[in-house]
Amino acid sequence: MSKKLQGNERREIVLNWLKSSDRPLTGSELATKANVSRQVIVQDISLLKAKNHPIMATSNGYIYMSTEANEGVITQVIACKHDGVDTREELYTIVDYGCTVKDVMIEHPVYGELKASLMVSNRAEVDRFIDRMEAEQAPLLLELTGGIHNHTITSKEKWQIEQAIQNLQQKGFLLE
Repeated sequence: MSKKLQGNERREIVLNWLKSSDRPLTGSELATKANVSRQVIVQDISLLKAKNHPIMATSNGYIYMSTEANEGVITQVIACKHDGVDTREELYTIVDYGCTVKDVMIEHPVYGELKASLMVSNRAEVDRFIDRMEAEQAPLLLELTGGIHNHTITSKEKWQIEQAIQNLQQKGFLLE
């Protein structure tokens, strides 16, 4: 799109792009499509969230969380403990069974619960997340808690979650 979109019109179009996308869209992608800066998109997303649009910022971009998308989805929180070097293997283990890792949570002694959205469903998304963390030299949340953290995982099938948990346990990644 070559024409610079303005204000409410742009936010409405960004919202439609998010609703119709089957994958997360980055701020840079949205900015290019709308012919504005990424910072303008960040502000637009904040305004849309303030109007109660269910938009989630993930490590792979923005997604629209429709209620229909969550129908029939099984959700479980798992408690994990491992070193940061095992994060890729932990996430691979979960996504290899067809599960999505929605987030990571820790219990911080000062801030209380800290939660970050991940929304990774396959190895490529896991690799993008880990590579970005390494490129930014950003610490993993588990580093603040001696490796203890929780993940919310989802799947359409209960057996997928059960198999992922069993495999995580065999690899020693679950908090006992």
